[in-house]
Amino acid sequence: MKKVLLLLAVLYAGISNVSAQQTKFISTKGKDVIGTDGKPFLIRGTNLGNWLVPEGYMFKFEDASSHRLINQAISELVGPEEAKLFWKKFLENYITRDDIHFLKASGMNSIRIPFNYRMFTTEEYMGGNDPNRGFALLDKVIGWCKQEKLYVLLDMHCAPGGQTGDNIDDGFGYPFLFKSAASRAQAAQIWKRIADHYKNEPTVMGYDLLNEPIAHYFDVNDLNPHLEPVYKELTVAVRSVDKNHIIFLGGAQWDSNFKIFGKPFDPKLVYTFHKYWTDASVKVVQEYIDFRDKYNVPIYVGETGENTDEWVRDFRLVCEKNNIGWHYWPYKKLDSSRGIMSFDKPDGYQEVIDYTQKPRTTFKNIRDTAPKDREKIRQALYALLENCKFANCKPQKGYIEALGLKVPAK
Repeated sequence: MKKVLLLLAVLYAGISNVSAQQTKFISTKGKDVIGTDGKPFLIRGTNLGNWLVPEGYMFKFEDASSHRLINQAISELVGPEEAKLFWKKFLENYITRDDIHFLKASGMNSIRIPFNYRMFTTEEYMGGNDPNRGFALLDKVIGWCKQEKLYVLLDMHCAPGGQTGDNIDDGFGYPFLFKSAASRAQAAQIWKRIADHYKNEPTVMGYDLLNEPIAHYFDVNDLNPHLEPVYKELTVAVRSVDKNHIIFLGGAQWDSNFKIFGKPFDPKLVYTFHKYWTDASVKVVQEYIDFRDKYNVPIYVGETGENTDEWVRDFRLVCEKNNIGWHYWPYKKLDSSRGIMSFDKPDGYQEVIDYTQKPRTTFKNIRDTAPKDREKIRQALYALLENCKFANCKPQKGYIEALGLKVPAK
């Protein structure tokens, strides 16, 4: 009997080992990201910006620049219950299976998904407060990506306490994360939950721990020394449950400053930078190339774009000639040619935009500036939800071709 049990144990171990070998993950080797075929994998794709992290400028707003401020304005216009319904439908319509199929058919190999940490807490956000809602939304999209063989990078765009100190982190105007042990512990706990959930999912390429930390407005000499230690804390949390996935680390000051980094502290790191509105020349990326050469690690540009088709093409070529992968920002925008997809501004929506620009610091301001016909406003908001559906979006041919991609038939 003992011999039989021993034989079964050996067979089980062998089967488990084969299964583990068959489950391959995107990884790193020296200066390269390595695909599941063992060959260098140049990241080429886009960001699903504005889906799980609404940004004011994507709605043509200026002052209402983050979700908190956008939600405040919509709640003032149509009431909190209608605002909740708006966000629920927004999450359903903005990114669908058709969007993911289109991106794969264009020739991309991956996407980056920004998310707000609140999707994994009981805090009210985008019309809900279920701490598992983030998994439900991401699981759905990752499932579509798995079918399409499109890899996914998960990006904590908004961290507890705020890591940037601007609208981008949907916080309170200062990167409190670096001064709050409670916020850092919460960030680590959320990343641990995420890593545990996706530890065996090869469609997930990796985890971008903090988007664009520490804006330049603040005392960077005080804050910058905290960044790499925080990355190490978060990495420990991830690695406690997940040894499979790449960890992506962005520099300080909008993911631009790599001087804060020392010697790599994990065997599967990729260092990421963002570049907007610069020259499209190698001198713009040379400091990151030098960093790569010094430490023998991969680098990649997690966000770039928001520019003319010519610039998009020229900067892409600079990156590719220097073995730098890219995720251009963003996939979809309201009434704009500076993205892959555009959708129309609906009738009556200008009144929503105008309202967000008026003084609203007191209840009297709100009463005096509120539109008389709230039903018209509600209809404009729901028309926006209809227009953002894939079927109603228009591919931006010049932008797509500037990325070296093709425009698939819709």
